[in-house]
Amino acid sequence: MLCTRLTNAQFLTMDPDRPLARDLGIWQGRIVGLDEAVTSLPAREVIDLQGATVLPGFIDSHVHLAWTGLREATPSVAPCARVEDVLAVVARAVADAPEGAWVSLAGYDQRGLGRHLTAAELDTVSAGRKLFLLHDSGHGCLVNSAVLHQLPDGIPHQDGFLAEGPMAAVRALRPPYTQQELAAALARAARTCLAEGVTACAEAGIGGALFGHSPVELGAYQLAREQGQLPLRVQLMVSADTLRQSTAPEADGIPRALDLGLRTGFGDDWLSVGALKIWTDGGMMARTAALTSPYENLDHGGELQADPEVLTDTIVAGHLAGWQLAVHAIGDRAADLALDALEKAQRLRPRPGARHRIEHAGLIRPDQLPRFAQLGVSAVVQPNFLRYFGDDYAAIMGPDRAPWLYRGKGFLDHGVTLVGSSDRPVTDGSPLRAIQFLVERASLSGQLIGPEEGITVDQALRAYTLAGAHACHWDDRAGSLTPGKRADLTVLADDPRRVDPSRIGDIEVAGTWVDGVDRLKVGG
Repeated sequence: MLCTRLTNAQFLTMDPDRPLARDLGIWQGRIVGLDEAVTSLPAREVIDLQGATVLPGFIDSHVHLAWTGLREATPSVAPCARVEDVLAVVARAVADAPEGAWVSLAGYDQRGLGRHLTAAELDTVSAGRKLFLLHDSGHGCLVNSAVLHQLPDGIPHQDGFLAEGPMAAVRALRPPYTQQELAAALARAARTCLAEGVTACAEAGIGGALFGHSPVELGAYQLAREQGQLPLRVQLMVSADTLRQSTAPEADGIPRALDLGLRTGFGDDWLSVGALKIWTDGGMMARTAALTSPYENLDHGGELQADPEVLTDTIVAGHLAGWQLAVHAIGDRAADLALDALEKAQRLRPRPGARHRIEHAGLIRPDQLPRFAQLGVSAVVQPNFLRYFGDDYAAIMGPDRAPWLYRGKGFLDHGVTLVGSSDRPVTDGSPLRAIQFLVERASLSGQLIGPEEGITVDQALRAYTLAGAHACHWDDRAGSLTPGKRADLTVLADDPRRVDPSRIGDIEVAGTWVDGVDRLKVGG
């Protein structure tokens, strides 16, 4: 056996049985040994990493790849801070589109403008085109009158802004993306992920009404893989919108399912089906995350996506059908619903190894932490939300609730698996910047948000390696540099444990190895 040997590096294995190594061997895409187990073997190639620090490949456990790639190729109104500047960008985009066409723009966020734009304002620059500005949160959109006139009667909107469910009615009017358009978007997003050291990710919901917008969306991922445009590993969460009433035998106890009984676990090491994605509330940027008490200086506490009984029924049905569940719950009211439903589901059919997840867990009260632990539910958080939007989030929560935002230490102290992710493209997807926030708890302005929730660098690294592998049922093949596991590695120019925490986010990613190949050098 002639292996590739990586040498002269500090390997942080994340394996408690052997936490450090200096040499690592790779054969056929797998790790075959460390230190003396490989230095004595004949090597096909010896690569000197010149003192770099090497970690298991970062796992981004909640990401929107198609949306990321589409956004990168879409005109953006960010970071415009004046209404007239937004309208100028829209006018330029309209000038390049044929009359009557749809014109999409990204980067819309009313917070920087001080208010929402209106459909009437968009009409002044639309020139007969149909305008669609996606809110940066993904939970709303702004359209002009040409779109509003095509909507069915009774679809609620605020002067052209539609949030949550009503946005799906706008999506339904637009032509779907082709598989080739989506495959090209996935290729762009994959290159962005690789540049930040990400070797595997969980796509957070295909088949729904929000992002991919295609009746054959899963096929686009297969096409990208077949075309060699998907150089990292992808697990696909499936939107619960796709579940159908089941006619399975009564003995199977499956009330709703995907066709053929497809569920979590189908696929291979490169492309597989992961959790069932269930949305219970909105988002904090759009002020639609469901809270038990109103937002500061607002007269409402957000909203649930549907009647609580409907949401509970969907969660229970997904559990009974054998799915791992990824329940989107940002506000504490939504988390109450999710935890209650998961408890009911486990009571009806115990599945201790299901590894259900709550996505975001943005505002979690102290009394909810033990419930996460009791149910064995992972908390899949996005630290960069507070790094970039923390000042705003702290203000809308107020001083009593701000320390509960996107917790770190609170989860770990209760034995809850803390999983790091990005929700890209909503925020910067860099795991290193997120790791820095988990340690410092400082927004870009320097404001400390729940500093008592800060964790150690080692704990933060675990959130993007071992914990991510656990959340995706990959822990037998990823998450640590252990012989037999995938040769997926992140090569860093410095050691995150040794630099000042304020410098962690600026560490250079010198290599991203997937399946034993440095994808940064071979261009994906």
